[in-house]
Amino acid sequence: QVWEWKSWEHLDPDLDIITMQDKRTEWTHGNTVSEMDNGDILVSFRNISTVVVVNKQSGLISWKLGSPPLAQQHDPKELPNGNILIFDNGTHRNDHPVPHSRVIEINPSTNEIVWTYQEPTSYNFFSPYISGAQRLANGNTLICEGNFGRLFEVTSDGELVWEFVNPYFHIPKDAPDSPPSNSVFRALRYTEEQLPYLTTK
Repeated sequence: QVWEWKSWEHLDPDLDIITMQDKRTEWTHGNTVSEMDNGDILVSFRNISTVVVVNKQSGLISWKLGSPPLAQQHDPKELPNGNILIFDNGTHRNDHPVPHSRVIEINPSTNEIVWTYQEPTSYNFFSPYISGAQRLANGNTLICEGNFGRLFEVTSDGELVWEFVNPYFHIPKDAPDSPPSNSVFRALRYTEEQLPYLTTK
């Protein structure tokens, strides 16, 4: 064993609570774990709408962001400028009556939202689960609206560059009675340098 961290030793179910709508069989629902540039660990807990940074040396939580502004988020990523990009799914929001998704960039030093992508009409952009976002080298942001299988890229001003909707539908194996879905869990852009074995000569 190299390293271990247990959420129940550092989070409090009386403070880090799940919503009334969620099942009581699962508390935190960790959905993303990634190592940061300084070696600390960035973790997202969907059911308690919380993102934390864990000091890898001490195991203590060095940074924590909850609800609001977050609402059952996915896929936090550390950016080169030190900020954190988050797909904020928006299920069961505490700060707005209408569920809606958005992508936000957080300055962890101030917890200020310094950039947001959000549709003017809430229901035009809402993925209640899965999904993610990636800041590209050109400054644009690649977004995966997972529930509807929609992948799209926007500029820093929110202008749509391109979009693709997954045309392939399937019936989930764990829900055979559900309607067909074209959902996409996550999308990432790779450069030729990152995948040299796919480059044709």
